[in-house]
Amino acid sequence: MAGVWIVYYSRSGNTEAMARYVAEGVKAEGVDVVSKRVEDASLEELLDADGIIMGSPTYYGTMAAELKAFIDESVKYHGKWAGKVGGAFSSSGALGGGNETTVLDILKAQLVHGMIVQGSPKSCHYGPVALGKSDEQSKAACKQLGRRVALLVKRLKS
Repeated sequence: MAGVWIVYYSRSGNTEAMARYVAEGVKAEGVDVVSKRVEDASLEELLDADGIIMGSPTYYGTMAAELKAFIDESVKYHGKWAGKVGGAFSSSGALGGGNETTVLDILKAQLVHGMIVQGSPKSCHYGPVALGKSDEQSKAACKQLGRRVALLVKRLKS
């Protein structure tokens, strides 16, 4: 199934909630979306995706080990994600806790794969972040990320 896949790790449920908001944004643009916890996703499934959005809580200024291991395993498909649209989001427990560096670490891995990443000229330039549970601003940013990725997927497929 083509469309946008959201792969995330969540221990407390905060990142999982963000994934749901991102999925709402994708659906709002009429694009198929599949959302899976990283432990339930397979790299093979992502080969047919048009877009891949990844989310993680921030641990020590970077992504959770579970998502990092998934990305590390993707080396066997190096080059197979080229041209897919990418995106990232993160939650953390404190302001200045490394949300932005986590998002950038995920985006760097996507760029190494040859993926297309679109920033935002508004807030959350690299991708949505939340401190603990999503507030209205981070919910809106998540939905906007989903819409932005879905619109770019549609544009590239036409």
